[in-house]
Amino acid sequence: MTPFLEQLGLLGIVPVVVIDQEDHAAPLAEALIEGGLPCIEVTLRTEAGIRAIAAVRKHAPRMIIGAGTVLSVDQAKAAVDNGAQWVVSPGFNPKVVDYCLSQNIPVTPGVATPSEVEMAIDAGLDVVKFFPAEQNGGVEFLRALSGPYRKMKFIPTGGVSEENLVAYLKLPSVLACGGSWMVKADLIAAKNFDQIRILTDRAIKLMLGMQLRHIGMNMADAAKTPEVADRLSAIFGLSQRDTPGSIFVGNEFEVLKRVYLGTHGHIAISTPFIDRAVAYLERRGVKMNEKTRDLRDGKLHAVYFDEEVGGFAFHLLQT
Repeated sequence: MTPFLEQLGLLGIVPVVVIDQEDHAAPLAEALIEGGLPCIEVTLRTEAGIRAIAAVRKHAPRMIIGAGTVLSVDQAKAAVDNGAQWVVSPGFNPKVVDYCLSQNIPVTPGVATPSEVEMAIDAGLDVVKFFPAEQNGGVEFLRALSGPYRKMKFIPTGGVSEENLVAYLKLPSVLACGGSWMVKADLIAAKNFDQIRILTDRAIKLMLGMQLRHIGMNMADAAKTPEVADRLSAIFGLSQRDTPGSIFVGNEFEVLKRVYLGTHGHIAISTPFIDRAVAYLERRGVKMNEKTRDLRDGKLHAVYFDEEVGGFAFHLLQT
């Protein structure tokens, strides 16, 4: 997979937009960025599509920009010439795919059947768009479709919403999801960019699902760790789990057998998508303590922030 497509995977959500007026492009891009999602797929369903891509590129040069509904090589050329970084088509168009591959342009053609997936594999692709996702059987169909094609990643688009977003993203074969619920045409037409920002922020928070997992308590005297754990158990009626480095009391408390990071201890925040959470927080200026990265089976399981807040260290925890 190319580094560019890996970036899409870390974003997790690709806003798919239809823009009727070029002057809507810049404030729309700004709303998405402020909402935490510096990415956009501008569909070429309107005459303003190509101009909108150029406007986004000019206003937000660091934003990831894709051209959607690309039906011909000429459209692909025009989109890239005006600032698009990758090309998306609703179906598998061999001419568009061949052109993009010859020009080293990332391309994610649409597929809906095993035969089309095999066409993509034969072309050398490892990421495709699953379209229209809900109308073609949704999560369960994609789960079945993915079974024989373990190396193929999908971007389901079409009917993806707040209600099914996380279910799609939890499929190991899903790289990201394309969606339009946060960038609906009526919101853009009404120039309600503040609402788009709010919906984008809500979509990010829904995807990351970050929640307080436990509070860690540093103990300068390891001999007192059982005493503190026993008291917490008595107060809250929670069972204990003893580990080499600490005693967990329920899922809510971790009483350490030493002083670790944080003046007072640490706070663990869980997320089902730790890599995406790290990328999101880093975009917000939060640095990670690289020395604390905990990898399990080659995948990130936990990592601490490179700062403490209110005397507590913080770390993310994959769930």
